[in-house]
Parts: sequence; C-alpha cells; structure tokens
Amino acid sequence: MEYLSWIPEYLVPFLIIITILVFVHEMGHYLIAKRYGVKVEVFSIGFGRELFGWNDKSGTRWKFSLIPMGGYVKMFGDADPASTPSKSIKKLTPQERACSLHYKSVGQRSAILFGGPLANFIFAIFLMSAMFMSIGQPYSSPVITDVVSSSAAEISGMKIGDRLLSVDGRKIGRFEDLQMIVQSSPNKKLKVVVNRNGQERLIYASPQLVSRVDNLGNETKIGVLGIKGGKKEFIKRGFSAAIFYSCLETYRIVELTLAYVGEMILGSRSGEELAGPLGIAKISGDTFKQGFVSILWLSIIISINLGLINLFPIPLLDGGHLLFYAIEAIRGKALSLKTQEIGFKIGLILLFSLMFYATWNDLSKVF
Repeated sequence: MEYLSWIPEYLVPFLIIITILVFVHEMGHYLIAKRYGVKVEVFSIGFGRELFGWNDKSGTRWKFSLIPMGGYVKMFGDADPASTPSKSIKKLTPQERACSLHYKSVGQRSAILFGGPLANFIFAIFLMSAMFMSIGQPYSSPVITDVVSSSAAEISGMKIGDRLLSVDGRKIGRFEDLQMIVQSSPNKKLKVVVNRNGQERLIYASPQLVSRVDNLGNETKIGVLGIKGGKKEFIKRGFSAAIFYSCLETYRIVELTLAYVGEMILGSRSGEELAGPLGIAKISGDTFKQGFVSILWLSIIISINLGLINLFPIPLLDGGHLLFYAIEAIRGKALSLKTQEIGFKIGLILLFSLMFYATWNDLSKVF
C-alpha cells in the first residue's frame, strides 16, 4: 500500500508537467503543418488505446491515449505516429498529394518537424521571461565573499574579494553563471579569470565531486569549488531585457546539456546521473512541494531538454527526420522506404535501450 502514495505524490505532478509540455511540442508541429496545407489526421497526447477524444471541423481527431509518455501528430500520408511514409504513398491522387506531408518540399517538411522543438524553446523562454518580469531574475554578485578551507578554490589560489570574470572563456555576469558551469564540471580543470586589485589573473581550478542531499532527501553529485558569492537578490527585468536574459539562459542550459551528453558518450562522465521516467516523476513530486517558482523552473528545464533531445539525429525523433531530409537535399532524392524503415528500427532499439538504462538508474537508487 505504501507504493500507492506514489500516485498522488509523484505520478500526478509528473503527468501534469509532461502533458502540458508534450501538448506544446505537438502543437508546434500542428500549427506549421496547417500553415503549409498538410492535413492532420490525429493529435494525440499519449500512445496506445484511446481513452477519449473528439473530432474538429477539419477532421482532426484530438485524443488522450492510455500511455501518457509523450504524444504525436499523425499527418496524411503517415503510416504510423513516427511519420514513417505509408507504403501506398505513391498511389495518392494529385489532390491527396497536395495535403500530404511527404509531398511537401524538403524545406517545408523540415519546418514542420522543427516546429515541435522550437515550440518547447519558445515556451521555456516565455515562462522564463514572465518570471523575470514578475518575480525577478536571481542575481548574486560574482565577487568572492568566502573561501572554504582546503577546498578546490583555496588550493588553486582564489581569494576573498576576487571578481570572477570568466570560466573556460564563458563570461561570468553573476555568481549563478559560475555555479551552473562548476556543478556540471566535477574534476575538470577549469580556466578561471578573476580581477584582483584591478589586475586580471588566470587561475586553474578543478571542482571537487561531492554528494549533496537537499531538504527533500534527494542526493545529487555535483562539482564544487568551495566559494561563496554576494547575497542573492531578485532583479525585475523589463520586457526586452527579460526576453534577452531568457534567451541567454536557454542557450547556457543547452550548452551545458550538450557538454554533459558529450562527456557521457566519450566516457569521461558517468551516466548514473541520467534520470528516467521514475526519476523525473520523483523530481516533479518533490518540486511541487517547494512551491510555484520551483515548479516553473522545473517546467522550463524539462521543456528545453525536451526540445533539445528531440533534435538529436536519432531516427524516430524529430532530429532523425531532419537528418533524412538533409540527406535528401544533398542527394536530390529521398531515401528509399526500406532504408527509412531500417533507420526507424535502429532508432527504436537505441531509444528503448536508453529508456531501459535510465529506468535501471532510477530503480538502483530506490532499492
């Protein structure tokens, strides 16, 4: 009976967040598809058997399905939710071809597939901008106010009063910028430029890997230098400034995520930190306990990562389709249906393997 508490405590918050973000993603595909005259047959939140739904005036079936782990937009000429071209695609009449995804130009098809990830990025920037204008952007001065004894910072020669200017070539405008880089770079040698008494100094520092347990009992492994910045405050931004800083923050999150994925692929970083559905559900439930701002930040992070991951060049994902379209543009003709089917099968194996690995990580932290 203890496990039943997971449903309201963790599963429901997770489903609320993921449903909203999947809807945003699929709406990106839908709107651009309609813009180019493509007939959308199904707009589904979830996979598998339909739970309930309705048809709109254009004939699109809007529905909620049994397995709420994602969603899809099925367009005319698709054989399945993965937008695999139907085997009868060549038998379509001229009128049918006019509203089929697979008879649109490479540029139009690419725009439709890119629309999903783009919608996630725009949604994240919208949420972040709204937060920066209403609540404010977190800001701590990048001047060191304390150095922990025997820490990586002290060993490297950092001192109280040093103003942090850049880390590995990335400009530091606030202490939060440093934290984002350092936490994702344990045991990595960083080039830190500081201003000390009006002179720039180059310092090499390697963040120590430490385990941190938050007030909800979640353990995470991060890099730590052992320094403190100025007192945190929230600066409210105007409309233009909020959008600018939101775009900048989105870029930094994407950059650090790609760096982490690259390090994991090269073997220089463990994949144990990779969270699966259970891990994300737990994070969602814990975040709901912390209040509205935390929920907003989690939604922003997941939205950005949902958009980014879908751009990875793996068949079945949007990025896989974009890869096929790029090859088509170079060759001057589309890949054969058989080649695409093989690609989608490989993509399916890769995604299931990744899902299994991430879920195993989740279970290993529980048992």
